[in-house]
Amino acid sequence: MGKATKAAAGAANRISHVVVLMLENRSFDHMLGSLQKELGLDGVDTDAPPRSNQAAGAPYQQIPGALRVFPDNMDPRHEYPNVRQQVNAGAMDGFAQDFASSVPHAQPPDIQQVMSYFMPGDLPALHTLARNFTVCDRWFASVPGPTWANRFFAHSGTSLGHLAMPEGLFNLHLHWYSQDTIYDRLNDAKCDWKIYYGDVPQSLLLVHQLAPANLGRYQRLAQFYADAAGDANSFPTFSFIEPEYYSPGQSDDHPPHDVLNGDHLIGTVYNALRRNEALFQETLLVVVWDEHGGFYDHVKPAPAEPPDNRPGEFDFDFRTLGVRVPAILVSPWTARRVSSDVFDHTSVLRFVIEENHLAPLGNRVATMTSVGAALLAEPRPLSQLPPSIPGLSPLETTRPTSSPDRLNENQRGLAAYSQYLATQTPEDPIRATERTAAMMTSARAQIDTSYDNFDRYLTAFRPTQGVKNGNSG
Repeated sequence: MGKATKAAAGAANRISHVVVLMLENRSFDHMLGSLQKELGLDGVDTDAPPRSNQAAGAPYQQIPGALRVFPDNMDPRHEYPNVRQQVNAGAMDGFAQDFASSVPHAQPPDIQQVMSYFMPGDLPALHTLARNFTVCDRWFASVPGPTWANRFFAHSGTSLGHLAMPEGLFNLHLHWYSQDTIYDRLNDAKCDWKIYYGDVPQSLLLVHQLAPANLGRYQRLAQFYADAAGDANSFPTFSFIEPEYYSPGQSDDHPPHDVLNGDHLIGTVYNALRRNEALFQETLLVVVWDEHGGFYDHVKPAPAEPPDNRPGEFDFDFRTLGVRVPAILVSPWTARRVSSDVFDHTSVLRFVIEENHLAPLGNRVATMTSVGAALLAEPRPLSQLPPSIPGLSPLETTRPTSSPDRLNENQRGLAAYSQYLATQTPEDPIRATERTAAMMTSARAQIDTSYDNFDRYLTAFRPTQGVKNGNSG
């Protein structure tokens, strides 16, 4: 399987629908590195001595044996200071030590997990797509930091200088994300779009998304499967899929969640699109992770252009991408090959902007390579593409797991934001106080109240008839 070449000019003009499925917190080597010998990607060289990191003077090697469920209460850190130590000026030798330092109760087998990787076939849906479509082995997170900043880049090309996740109460002065987004540009051009979500939509943190017309474009994930089974001409120009972030059905891949839940989601999304041949013929599905989540990767992050002139937290100048993440471009318009073009999450935005003649969206988007560079001049016959990923029900997205005794940083941030949404939703003051108090009792109560807060806000303010082509009705 050879490396990708640039597509001929105009080759991408048959892509009418872009679907982004973004999961969480896994590195390229961790998820796809074992396929190096089979696919020719830059991953784990099993013919060479294993790469290693040191922690407390002991070596930890890059070896197989990654666990489906990461040890509980030991989420690898991935805030900017942690990523800076992990990357260590490009030496990529600080992952084990950062984990050992930031999770002091971790034992050697736990530390080993940040260095370990999944073997071929461990992730059936992901590895099936990797074997049949275009793997991007130079796709980096947009910033060397956590979930929210990277997801903001995926929606808007900037995080307004923010890197850190919020702690505790949501502070509007610190966490107000009022930038223009790709959805504003699509609205201006009267292009249809939707965000499909599993439990709560993290993208509602973007202030412009709170406009009632935009709220009307938020649909539960079950609606994605219904839309994918319908008329291809009615399917949105751009779709973004958010997984389930909370238990009992987490499908986001965030440790300690079972990665087979996320793999199951990947398979059901592919099957839904593939089943509708008219839709699949003109669709690009981008399967990607928002950031590396503290897991080891051996490739030094690439340089990049800052999105704007805003100073970043920790004096970060946004001239360096984050750690490499798994990314696969799935379409009849992609080959069975590897693309080593440097991409980040804004590469999708640039493609959508150029293909739909939208207005610009910041310097990072304008200067990053478009995913169109990895597309073919002509589509492959559907007979050459997997008709389905077997063993998956098209309307199931998760497998239940146990309730948590604590929340991860993304879940805590979403719970805090849901409290803000509750203050904006019409409600009896006594009941509002009771709901806030309930969140303090347990992780389960925070989850249940968060669900309710998001649902009540969406129910209160989005149009009852939905929205299409930028207009209510």
